[in-house]
Amino acid sequence: MKAATASLVVGSLVWVEDSDLAWIDGEVVEVKGEDIKVLCTSGKTVVVKASNAYPKDPEAPPCGVDDMTKLAYLHEPGVLQNLRSRYDMNEIYTYTGNILIAVNPFRKLPHLYDTHMMAQYKGAAFGELSPHPFAVADAAYRLMINEGISQSILVSGESGAGKTESTKLLMRYLAYMGGRAAAEGRTVEQQVLESNPVLEAFGNAKTVRNNNSSRFGKFVEIQFDQRGRISGAAIRTYLLERSRVCQVSDPERNYHCFYMLCAAPPEDLQRYKLGNPRTFHYLNQSNCFELDGVDDSKEYIATRRAMEIVGISSDEQDAIFRVVAAILHLGNIEFAKGKEIDSSVPKDEKSWFHLRTAAELLMCDEKLLEDSLCKRVIVTRDETITKWLDPESAALSRDALAKIVYSRLFDWIVDKINCSIGQDPDSKFLIGVLDIYGFESFKTNSFEQFCINLTNEKLQQHFNQHVFKMEQEEYTKEEINWSYIEFVDNQDVLDLIEKKPGGIIALLDEACMFPRSTHETFAQKLYTTFKNHKRFSKPKLSRSDFTICHYAGDVTYQTELFLDKNKDYVVAEHQALLSASKNSFVSGLFPPLAEESSKSSKFSSIGSRFKQQLQSLLETLSSTEPHYIRCVKPNNLLKPSIFENKNILQQLRCGGVMEAIRISCAGYPTRKPFDEFLDRFGLLAPDVLGGSSDEVAACKKLLEEVGLQGYQIGKTKVFLRAGQMAELDTRRSEVLGRSASIIQRKVRSYLARRSFIVLRRSALQIQSVCRGQLARRVYEGMRREAASLKIQKDLRMHLARRGYKELCCSAVSIQTGMRGMAARNELRFRRQTKAAIIIQSQCRKYLARLHYLKLKQAAITTQCAWRGKVARKELRKLKMAARETGALQAAKNKLEKQVEELTWRIQLEKRMRVDLEEAKTQENAKLQSALQDIQLQFKETKELLVKEREAAKKAAEVVPVIQEVPVVDHAMLEKLTSENEKLKAMVTSLELKIDETEKKFEETNKLSEERLKQALEAESKIVQLKTVMHRLEEKISDMESENQVLRQQTLLSSPARKISDHPPIPPIPNLENGHHMDEGNKSNEPQSVTPVKKLGTESDGKLRRSNIERQHENVDALINCVTKDIGFSQGKPIAAFTIYKCLLHWKSFEAERTNVFDRLIQMIGSAIENEENNGHMAYWLSNTSALLFLLQKSLKAAGSSGATPSRKPPPATSLFGRMTMGFRSSPSSNNLAAAAALAVVRQVEAKYPALLFKQQLAAYVEKIYGIIRDNLKKELSSLLSLCIQAPRTSKGSVLRSGRSFGKDSPSTHWQSIIDSLNTLLKVAYSCLVFSEGSGCIDIFLSFPSLLLRRECCTFSNGEYVKAGLAELELWCCQAKEEYAGSSWDELKHIRQAVGFLVIHQKYRISYDEITNDLCPILSVQQLYRICTLYWDDNYNTRSVSPGVISSMRVLMTEDSNDAVGSSFLLDDNSSIPFSVDDLSNSLQEKDFLEVKPAEELLVNPAFQFLHE
Repeated sequence: MKAATASLVVGSLVWVEDSDLAWIDGEVVEVKGEDIKVLCTSGKTVVVKASNAYPKDPEAPPCGVDDMTKLAYLHEPGVLQNLRSRYDMNEIYTYTGNILIAVNPFRKLPHLYDTHMMAQYKGAAFGELSPHPFAVADAAYRLMINEGISQSILVSGESGAGKTESTKLLMRYLAYMGGRAAAEGRTVEQQVLESNPVLEAFGNAKTVRNNNSSRFGKFVEIQFDQRGRISGAAIRTYLLERSRVCQVSDPERNYHCFYMLCAAPPEDLQRYKLGNPRTFHYLNQSNCFELDGVDDSKEYIATRRAMEIVGISSDEQDAIFRVVAAILHLGNIEFAKGKEIDSSVPKDEKSWFHLRTAAELLMCDEKLLEDSLCKRVIVTRDETITKWLDPESAALSRDALAKIVYSRLFDWIVDKINCSIGQDPDSKFLIGVLDIYGFESFKTNSFEQFCINLTNEKLQQHFNQHVFKMEQEEYTKEEINWSYIEFVDNQDVLDLIEKKPGGIIALLDEACMFPRSTHETFAQKLYTTFKNHKRFSKPKLSRSDFTICHYAGDVTYQTELFLDKNKDYVVAEHQALLSASKNSFVSGLFPPLAEESSKSSKFSSIGSRFKQQLQSLLETLSSTEPHYIRCVKPNNLLKPSIFENKNILQQLRCGGVMEAIRISCAGYPTRKPFDEFLDRFGLLAPDVLGGSSDEVAACKKLLEEVGLQGYQIGKTKVFLRAGQMAELDTRRSEVLGRSASIIQRKVRSYLARRSFIVLRRSALQIQSVCRGQLARRVYEGMRREAASLKIQKDLRMHLARRGYKELCCSAVSIQTGMRGMAARNELRFRRQTKAAIIIQSQCRKYLARLHYLKLKQAAITTQCAWRGKVARKELRKLKMAARETGALQAAKNKLEKQVEELTWRIQLEKRMRVDLEEAKTQENAKLQSALQDIQLQFKETKELLVKEREAAKKAAEVVPVIQEVPVVDHAMLEKLTSENEKLKAMVTSLELKIDETEKKFEETNKLSEERLKQALEAESKIVQLKTVMHRLEEKISDMESENQVLRQQTLLSSPARKISDHPPIPPIPNLENGHHMDEGNKSNEPQSVTPVKKLGTESDGKLRRSNIERQHENVDALINCVTKDIGFSQGKPIAAFTIYKCLLHWKSFEAERTNVFDRLIQMIGSAIENEENNGHMAYWLSNTSALLFLLQKSLKAAGSSGATPSRKPPPATSLFGRMTMGFRSSPSSNNLAAAAALAVVRQVEAKYPALLFKQQLAAYVEKIYGIIRDNLKKELSSLLSLCIQAPRTSKGSVLRSGRSFGKDSPSTHWQSIIDSLNTLLKVAYSCLVFSEGSGCIDIFLSFPSLLLRRECCTFSNGEYVKAGLAELELWCCQAKEEYAGSSWDELKHIRQAVGFLVIHQKYRISYDEITNDLCPILSVQQLYRICTLYWDDNYNTRSVSPGVISSMRVLMTEDSNDAVGSSFLLDDNSSIPFSVDDLSNSLQEKDFLEVKPAEELLVNPAFQFLHE
């Protein structure tokens, strides 16, 4: 689609050819006639012809489009740029119509291929989700099922493009859709996939471009039955490259199996007499013997394991590898001239060794093997002539033997795999997966490339016809005229190659049949025959090469080996030799031929045989509906993140993608939906948008005003011819340019006015500042004058005040000194008095506290002893109970150890406290004795001092004249004074010691209190552990007794139990609820009457039959009543309560055999057949769950210890806990209703039928809950499919007049979801059942839409979904907690994803801000997917920066390498979120106190017991 000269103007964006990058974009800077000057993005300027430039779409999304038919310009550079943009975003799959292009990423992407991804593509319309091989496989499977037509999927590409991996993915998906379990444990699809390693070992080799290149074509037929299940499979192979066995070019390798065998274990090497591959001629022609990252020894073991899996026995494996080893030994046989003329013999001893080894491995005669290689037997009419072969001919004979043996071996392996897989002769449909080699063009192209390219020419013709058919269907669907469009075909190339009798293959077969023909004579024949053919040419500097102009380009072939490689005959001597082998496997590869054919070597052409196989393949493909996958290798280095433009462009040409584009360009390559067309080109005719309300009419009027010719208006799209899109874009650019000029003029005017206003405002501000400065100076002078006056005044005042304060302070200081001296004297006296009082009080306090602590210690010791006694008593009881329960022995031992450890700790604490008390007592006693001694000394000293003073006074009175010797009395006074000071110091030290002792006592007291508290906590923990252990014992005891009853019942029903030592039990008829009659008769009869006599009487039989009939009627009445919707009473289902009361009264739980439970189960199963009615299903969920609760509380297995005491249930956090939280009675009524609850629920010893009925009832509860949840998902999925569509906010959907094109308002879909949830809420509330359905919205809405559809990952769609989420949040707030639960929290993924979509300026956000603040719950894969798919359809803003994208890509690559699966989708958990224990904990027996039975049964006389 070339751009016209008139379409290109200055400023247009174009693509021009580049020698390095193939195509490079740039901007037109100058137009001179036919020449244009382009400024490229690389910086260089080029001048090209306008006809050689392609227009570039300036509005193309930066991350590309998922379907290249949506491109505005469908040409080579546009396709290449789109693939590159998507590859940079790790989007490796792209559609071109219904053709899938897969670019090999050369890295693991497990999140694209897990089971969750297959579930998303299951049933999705083609093109609805992102491109993927699963979508192609699903489309093929759906067409096969719906239309009954067999399908085929053609996978093509060059070596290393990923054809084999794509085929494996298709097989996996088809196995996922139609897989079935085989009788032997392996499915058909598994066997097909498991055959790949075997075929790769014997059919793959290293080439220049790929380390694991398939050197054969493979067509896998997967057969299906009427129901769409896989019933069989078959593998067809084409054109094995046999010449590679004998000829290998450097740096390629031979087939993998040869190198694997050379790396086998030593015992195998010794058996086959093999060694280093460098010593074998067939392997050492190339210098490549090993592959990077591949261990041939491990591959050998893995291949043998794979051969075992596909059904090849160990003997057959040994025979296969014997043949492979024999081929290697054959290659090492060299020949020299013999004694005869033109004869040959093995060259040396080494050649003789390999000859003997080959004969030994093939188990044939050594002499005959030598003769078959060195001689030829010519049979004539008269005689048989033996002809010697020269060394060169003998070597060719050796190579021919090696090639035919390897070819037969490969065919046998394929046949064996097909036999192991098994074909279905009754298969109705098939899906064929064709893994075929792609177009090849090397420096040296031989016969193999000729055949490969012939295959691709045939497939390209088939592909062109399919593309032409798709184009016709598109035009017919849109109702446009296409009859005048001509499409070019490649039939002339096919006639050149395969036409009879003058085609290249026919001439090659003719040359092969003449012994004297050479490759030069064959080439001359070709030159003479096709010298005037436009597709055939002769190279100038070659005498034997020829060139064919294929659809993908010119290929030059070398004819040197054409004749040898085309010959496919079996030498008669080789046939006879190997047919006579003693090894049955080898002789089976060469079955004996007919007598006439065994006498001579019959010619057979590989080219002709291959042409027949190819024709058969095309007939098979023509009978099927084809689908295409084109695999592309982005670079020859086989490394990720490298995109080579030239290489990929060549592969697109070879894969026929460019041919398909050429076919599209012949018609209408540009196809735009009406809304997009109006949105893009509506500005060319603004009056069209304002005056019409119809998209079709608006588009027609716009095109008429523009004056465009040759377009077509379809039903949903506008179809434009080549070049018309560029013309429209040119006019649009002109309109935008004029608009830009107007905008620039307005902006400049606005900027000038704004500058003037700023200058004027600045002048005014300067003037005001100057005036203000002058006024401030005047004001400053006035302030200074006023300040000086104030300073003088304050200074005078300060001096006067300071003199006054000095006088006042002096007077106050004198008074203070006098008063202080008097106060200190008084204080000294009071301190002495207070010290004496404190000493007395502390002593009394110490004595009282000591007495109290002794009493407290004695009380604690007594309590601990008593509690220890009680604990030991409980422990003895636990040990006695533990002898009967082996499962809890470990738990009991643990508890006992804990009890012993805690007891030991308590005793240790007691000992420590006793030791501490004794130490404190001893220390206190010492201190007290010391204090007493000091007090006695003080008293004695005081008394002595008083006596001496009195004596001194008396002496003074008696002898007052003695005043000459006052020294004696003064010395005594000083002595007494010093002793008094010493006593005071001692008392002070004692007070300090007493204070320290009290502190130590307080600390010790606190420590003892803490340890006492720990001991009490340990005792409480022991009590709790005992309680838990007691509960576990009771629960396990009940389970054991229940299992024991079930085992006993099973043993009773087994045949071995019938043959026992007990007397035979009389036959009892299988009565319906007649068991209670036997028990009642037994209890009322005397013990002397035996049961045999009772049953033998005729009157008793009649009575029993009447009771049976009456019981039949009672059961029928009960079932007929509860089958109806009889509603609820006091918030509880009446039917469940009525059934329970009847079963309890009839003693059905205690019966050994009864059919009542079977009839009830059948009644429930038939009642829930109508799965579509949620109200009906909720009613029965309420009844079954209530009945299961009553059975859980009532039934105990026979032999179990009595009823467990009722305990307070734990807080209800499960679904049923919330369901019944609002319907429980108030706590104040618990004690009053406890006795009455026992009358409602009575515990009975259950027999086998009752226990089985409880298990079946629990299964029905889970089944009904799952049905309700699935119904809700099904109902919401249809509404969510409407909600996830992106809102149409463009001009094409809402014109300027404000009128829409008749689409429904998007908000109505969200309201429909709210209405559905409200309806379910009403049903749940009326039936007391709830199903958390809103939580599944996250699974449906978030990731299948936002992460798989680019049109949903937009700014406008984010705002739209955000508005819907606001309505859902309002609904969750209005619903009660026990019904809504955590539904809003479960939508956190979609909330964060939508919040990210509606954020502005995403390019400024860093990766840490995204992961930590905006979207902490989303994974790296999910964030990467959203960031790469995002596009702003409103404001055309950018997504996150390239640095953030690269950081995410690195982290995602690390995660994909470490983890097995890192899917960006959420797991849809389908498990039931509650258990029977949750059910029993959520209800109480007293809830059924006020429940009334069914009124219909209350009037029945047989049900009078319901009044009780």
